[in-house]
Amino acid sequence: MSARRLGLPRRAVSQILLTQLAIAAGVVVLATGLFLAPLGAQLDDQAMRRALAIAQSAAADPAIAAGLLDSEASADGPVQASAERIRRATGAEYVVVLDLDGIRRSHPSPDRIGLPVSTDPGDALAGREVMEIDDGTLGRSARGKVPLLAADGEIVGAVSVGIAYDSVRDRLLGAVPGLLAYAGGALAAGALAAYLLSRRIQRQTRDLAFSDIAGLLAEREAMLHSIREGVIALAPDGRVRLVNDEAARLLGLAPDSPGAFAGRPLDDVLTAGRTADVLSGRVSGRDLLTVQGPRVLVANRMPTADGGAVATLRDRTELEHLSRELDSTRGLIDALRAQDHEHANRLHTLLGLLELGLHEEAVEFVTEVVGVHRTTAEQVTEKVHDPLLAALLVGKATVAAERGIPLRLASATLLPDRLVDPGGLVTIVGNLVDNALDAAAGGAAPWVEVELRAEGRTAVLRVRDSGPGVPAGRREEIFTEGWSTKQPRAHRERGLGLALVRRLAERQGGSARAGEAADGGAEFSVVLPEALR
Repeated sequence: MSARRLGLPRRAVSQILLTQLAIAAGVVVLATGLFLAPLGAQLDDQAMRRALAIAQSAAADPAIAAGLLDSEASADGPVQASAERIRRATGAEYVVVLDLDGIRRSHPSPDRIGLPVSTDPGDALAGREVMEIDDGTLGRSARGKVPLLAADGEIVGAVSVGIAYDSVRDRLLGAVPGLLAYAGGALAAGALAAYLLSRRIQRQTRDLAFSDIAGLLAEREAMLHSIREGVIALAPDGRVRLVNDEAARLLGLAPDSPGAFAGRPLDDVLTAGRTADVLSGRVSGRDLLTVQGPRVLVANRMPTADGGAVATLRDRTELEHLSRELDSTRGLIDALRAQDHEHANRLHTLLGLLELGLHEEAVEFVTEVVGVHRTTAEQVTEKVHDPLLAALLVGKATVAAERGIPLRLASATLLPDRLVDPGGLVTIVGNLVDNALDAAAGGAAPWVEVELRAEGRTAVLRVRDSGPGVPAGRREEIFTEGWSTKQPRAHRERGLGLALVRRLAERQGGSARAGEAADGGAEFSVVLPEALR
């Protein structure tokens, strides 16, 4: 049954306020009751002890014992006079002196003197002191009874003193207003605290009802686990609050238990690297690129009001593959354009030789041109037997020739057609050759050399160039995602090529390093164990 059907307020803050007021009132009532219960017993005990003390004082008066022994029961006798004096002095309801037969020798009502007492005096006459609350001829009272001793120590009677129970009750009732005042003050303080707390909760919950909050939580869970964008929420101390299913998939975490990472430090969930640095905020910026496993991710991090943060991850792997295919296509277009330009020049030359009647020279020219292209293709295919790699290197050689940079194969190059992942090696070679051509361009005598060889089942790649080289202190930094000395292109950002090279190598259990070539310039070495069948 909903709160609306019960007539209760729907807003969460109102429900919380009413609940807190009910709890505060209940606590005050309970505390008041728990205080009043022992207070009544305490007042009863005090009244009985007071009555006993008065009785002890009266029994200690030797005139009462002497009067009891030397006179008869009389309203104007010495015992009545002493007892009434003590009663008036102490404010007791009665002070009754009785002999061994239980006959009253004193009483506030003189007509009761000489009559037996209404309650059993046996314990007092036997020498025992008694405290009790009982009903007598004067009503309910708190009583104290003690034996009355003669000068020689012999029991000659007893003294019974009563305190009116109405006075005890009046004291109890008199304490109630003050107690209620304190209880009311405590209730008012509790109500004020509940109001202030409810106001704070109202601000934090945006004055929503519990049903609205529950609905928002359900929608949040459904949204976080259904969207195709990774979401990671972090606490102010860097611990993981939430990892949705897509984030677990993109980061290579267990996809069936993203909630298992809640409460753990981010650095324990992810291995050290750029991804952890970006998500933790150690690297700042918008649309930051990072490589996690085989995936290229775009990360954004937004701080929250409590000092935490929410990071989003988008998968850019397919887009990056398309971008690199576009690069390959552009390279092919450049190669075709270069060949077309070169082919047009050669056709013009051939046409001129024929128009001049230099037929033998025309034949020699055609033979030389065909031989150069055939020689380049044959040199590559003789040493690189994988068709994808061979085609890549032939195309790169054409582009390099147009840029005036010789691209040669090292004499040690020999790679059989037994590659397990030729596409991955094509990506590695293409990136390294492109970087080498860019580095060598503009030099006095530029060149680029590629070495590909097999050592058992291990593939070894080395790309050398005549460029300025890489400083020793930056040979690790260049493999970081986003690091580049080139201007970014319009269709994608720079700084991913070398990062992908290393990641592809490490994914196959290999390595990628930068060094210095023997003739100067840079030398990039990639070792891929188990790369050949």
